This record gives sequence, C-alpha cells and structure tokens, in this order.
Amino acid sequence: MHFRTILTLISLLGTLCGLPAQAQTFAPALSASDAVILEMRDAFSKGQSTRLTELLPRTQGHVLAPWAAYWELRARLETAAPEEIDRFLRRFAGTYQEDRLRNDWLLLLGKNRDWTRFVLEASKFRMQDDREVRCYVLAMEQILARVDMSREAQALWLAQRNNDDGCAFAAQTHFDSQLLRDQDVWQKVRSALELRRLPAARQAFDMVAPQASAQWTALTSQPEQFLIRSTLSNQRQTQELVVLALMRLAQTEPRRAAELLASRWQKHLGPNQRDWAWAAIGTQAAQKLSDDALDFFANSRPSAMQDEQLAWYARAALRQGDWARVLSAIEAMTTDAALDASWVYWRARAMLALASTEPVRQQARELLQSVAGVQGFYELLALEELGLPITPPPAPEPLTAAEKAGARANPGLQRALAAIAIGLRADGVREWNYSANLHTPGGMNDRELLAAADLACQHEVWDRCINSSERTKSVIDLAQRFPMPHKQAVLARSRAIGLDPAYVYGLIRQESRFIMDARSGVGASGLMQVMPATASWTAKKIGLTSFKPHQITERDTNIAIGTGYLKLVLDDFSGSMPMAAAAYNAGPGRPRAWRGQTGAPVMEAAIWAENVPFNETRDYVKKVLANTTIYAAMISGQTQSLKARLGQVGPIDGTLPMNRDLP
Repeated sequence: MHFRTILTLISLLGTLCGLPAQAQTFAPALSASDAVILEMRDAFSKGQSTRLTELLPRTQGHVLAPWAAYWELRARLETAAPEEIDRFLRRFAGTYQEDRLRNDWLLLLGKNRDWTRFVLEASKFRMQDDREVRCYVLAMEQILARVDMSREAQALWLAQRNNDDGCAFAAQTHFDSQLLRDQDVWQKVRSALELRRLPAARQAFDMVAPQASAQWTALTSQPEQFLIRSTLSNQRQTQELVVLALMRLAQTEPRRAAELLASRWQKHLGPNQRDWAWAAIGTQAAQKLSDDALDFFANSRPSAMQDEQLAWYARAALRQGDWARVLSAIEAMTTDAALDASWVYWRARAMLALASTEPVRQQARELLQSVAGVQGFYELLALEELGLPITPPPAPEPLTAAEKAGARANPGLQRALAAIAIGLRADGVREWNYSANLHTPGGMNDRELLAAADLACQHEVWDRCINSSERTKSVIDLAQRFPMPHKQAVLARSRAIGLDPAYVYGLIRQESRFIMDARSGVGASGLMQVMPATASWTAKKIGLTSFKPHQITERDTNIAIGTGYLKLVLDDFSGSMPMAAAAYNAGPGRPRAWRGQTGAPVMEAAIWAENVPFNETRDYVKKVLANTTIYAAMISGQTQSLKARLGQVGPIDGTLPMNRDLP
C-alpha cells in the first residue's frame, strides 16, 4: 500500500512554503530599552542582584518589564520579605512571571519546611507541573494531616530524574511513618541503578541500608569481585546487594552477570529478586543487541518485569522474529505503556502473525485502526498495514479576523515574540508554551491554538508554529505542522547533489525546527545542527575552501554543509534513510555496529529502528522518516510509502566500499 497523494495539502503550500529563495529571518535593530533588558538577563544569569536592582527602573513601559521584575526579585528571593513577594504576585497576577515566581517560592518554602506559608501558596499554583513541588505537597499532607500519600509519593520518586530534595523528602517522610516499606525503597534503588542514576540510587540506598556504605562502594565500583567474594546468604540485605551488583555488572558484561547468577546466586534469591535480576540482565543484553537477551529474559516472568524491561524484551523478540514473545511482553505492560502507539502497532502485528482465526485478525485490525493516522511514525505504519489510503484530515476552516486578532492581543504571546526577537529564545519559548497551554486561565481551545500557530508562522517563529499546531485535538492543520521555510534554497541545493529534499526537510524539522541560529548543548549549530569539526571536514569535501567556523549559522552555508554531509552519509549506507538518519544523529560508527555482523538477520528497518539502543537516536530516526514521508507528498504531489523509505537493514556487505573517514 502506498502513501496516498495528499492533494488537499498542496493547495495550502502557497501560504507557508512560498518564501523567496533568499528569505532570511533577521533580528530587528535593538532599542536602548531592549539593551537594558538584555543586560538584565545577563546579570541574572551571573547572579548579580545589585546590578539587577539598579537596572530595573529603566525597564518601565517595556513589553518585557514583567521579565525584568521577575529576574530582579528571583535573584534575591531567599532574602526577600514575604510582603514583597506578595506584592509581586498581585501586581503580575495571571502572567507566566507570577506563576513562575510562585513555583520558585514554593520550592524554597518546601526546602525550608515552611509549611504555614507553603499551604497558602500551593493551591494558587496554576502550572502544577513541577514534580518536586507536588512531592512537597505530599510530604506536607503526611506531616500535617497524617494523610497516606505513599503510593503517589513512591510513583513520583521512581520517576525522579534528578536527586531533588522534594521527592526524596516525601519518600523519607512516608518511610519514617512506615507507609513505604523496605521493599519499596529497594525498588527505587534498583530502578535508579538500572538507569545509571547513581546519586538517586545512593540516596535511596542510604535510607534502607545506612550502615552499608562500604558495600555500596564495592558493588558499584567492582561488581564482579563483590559477587565472587561475598558470603552466600539468604538475608534480605545481602540478597538486595547481590541483585544490585548483578545489575551493575550486567551494564558492561551481561553474559558474565548471567553466569554468576546461574552458578552462584540464584538459589539464594527470592522469586522477585531472581525475576528482577534476570530481567535487568536481559535488558542490558538487549541494549547491546546480543542474541543472548531472549534466553536471559526467559528466566524471568513477564508479569514481574517493569515497563522498561518489557519494552526491551519486546524489542529483543522483534529482532529474533519471535512474535509469541513480542505479544507476551506487550500484554504484560501496564495499561499506559501498552497504549503507546508503538506497542499498539507491534501488538497488532504479533497478533496477525500468530492468528489462526478471523476474530483474532479482526481484533488486530481494530488495534491498528485505533492508532492509524498522519500524526507519527507508527500511525503511518498502521495505515499501511491496514492497506488503507492515507486520507488527510480536512483543512480547518480559515481563521477569522477576530480569531487572529485575539492571538495578536494575547499579552503572553506578545511578550514571547518580543523576547525571541531580541535573542531571549529560552525565556520566550517558556512564556509561549505557558500562554498556549491549559495552564493559562481558561486554556486555549483548538481554534485559539491554530490562531496562535498562525501568529508564530507570520513571525517566522517556526518552532512555536509547529508546537502550537501540534497541540490541537479535534483538527489537524498539516501545513502549519509541516511548514517549508527556505523552500527554494533547500530544493535547489538538495536536487543539485541528488538528495531527496523531503528527507532534508524531515531532518531539519527534527533537528532545529527551522531555527536559524539554533545551537545544541554539545555545540551543533544552525538549521541542520552541524558540529564544528564535521562542518570543517565537510566543507573541504564539498569544495568550500574559504569556509570559516562563524559561517555555520548562515542559512545557505549551513544548508550546503548539512546536505553535503547527509549525502555522504546516505551514500555510505547504500541509500538507507533510517541508517543515515541514525548516523547523522549518533555518528556513523554506531549504526554500522547496530546493523550486526556477518550472519546477522536481515530485518524490517522499523524493527531495526525500534532496537536502536539510544533513546534519543531511536526517537530521532522514527520522527525524521515520518516527517520525510509527509514532506515528500507535499513537495511532489505523488503517492508515498513510509515502508518503502524504511526498507530493510542487515549486516554489512563486505563487497561495498565504506568511508571510514566520516566524522
């Protein structure tokens, strides 16, 4: 089945895609008051509270004055009088800055255990999206009202990414009250260690085994020696230490961990501990794409595994073509995890592969229908699996003048655009997101979100255009979600070097959301997020002999170097779009290893992509290929197929040349 021509989209391209070849987004000239705002933001980042207080009076009347006031007070929040904080909250009532400061204030009150003030402010916090604040609420309710909030406290604690005070305090409070049990804390230690979050694991470990500091150091630094030297014992603490050491060893040597578990420790562990240890070893083996993974998982009951372990169990089974185990793993997931489009799709595929009766096949088709659409990778694959043409959602009714005026008049959106225009993108994005989501008083409905997206499009703030449009529930405007700025430049350059322009657009949309001066945390720059060393290497390869590093954020230079590198990578992977996308994100060496050695199975590229060990790269490959498929239909007006673009992935063909110099 091919991706049906999205004819209704083609008529929409003139508005968003017909930019002139040299269209650029230039920053407006800064006014004197803009310069003061920028100086304040710089002073805030440096913690210069005195300078902030000096500059604040000069920002009166500026559209970003609420930000200036926020920075000035936030910088000295720990010493500010409660009355001064109250005045700020009243003065800027209803704004992002009010809620942002209240968030900061609640964190400080929680840290100081000032529950009297905390309880007065917590109910006024509109965003309600700060996990640490919520944890303080749970701790407060246990301390003041003796309410058992242990289940939620444990769930938030398990989900905690950083070792923050709030969730650790909520867990400690419920543990001290014997509402969290030892086994609940050991689960946190295991989960954090499995995710390599050592500070969080250590914090929980100290709660339940405060006298075992030396054992912690030994099992985390030399797990194999710990497992060999430890005295055989059925005591609970010893058992848990052994499980942790097995998990730690499995992170580097899963097969050796399995050997020690089977030969020495298995008979000394309880059923739950054995299940977890084998599942953890299986997970690590699966992430290393080892054929042993399924054997390790087989020693653990799916019903005893965590969702992340079950996900890797399913992936390992997909690699081996074991549809029965794919189905077993997915059916054991929690409801929320199993409802993710990826697992709905693979569950349906497994059912179809195993089905012997029509009712089962019908149930599988119903699962596919429940996720099929144009919103993402597995949604598109579900349509193809059903043999259905992709029927694009009808274009929304055109926005009215009043709806557009409403977006223009929104003070939060205006402040966001003003901040982005003078270079304060991070601050502007936060305020835009706040203003465009349900945290704002009354929230935004679909029509208001479309109007907000339109406003961002008109200002060429493409990332907010896409983000706002993607929030709609009942209507989809694909032209907003998949804009094509710099169209003539991208098409001309791509076609000149024999590269599919839809692939380029699919990649840019994922890399930078068309932000010209985007810069990643690791130094990648521009529309196509090129690393400095890669840019210099590619410039030489494609003949840009006069290239200077500062030119990488220039539109045409960035497109030339980015597409040049992408073409070299694509050629090196024999035209495989998913593998080239993985190489663009994670470097070419890793996908070469991920494809397997001689004798490895040839598999659907969708299965290969789902087994990419890096979460970021796995998500990246899927999104780039889904983007590419939609852009191809928009550019060509011809039928498209995501499956055809994915193809298959197998071991390296030794007869083909390989560019080992690719950075």
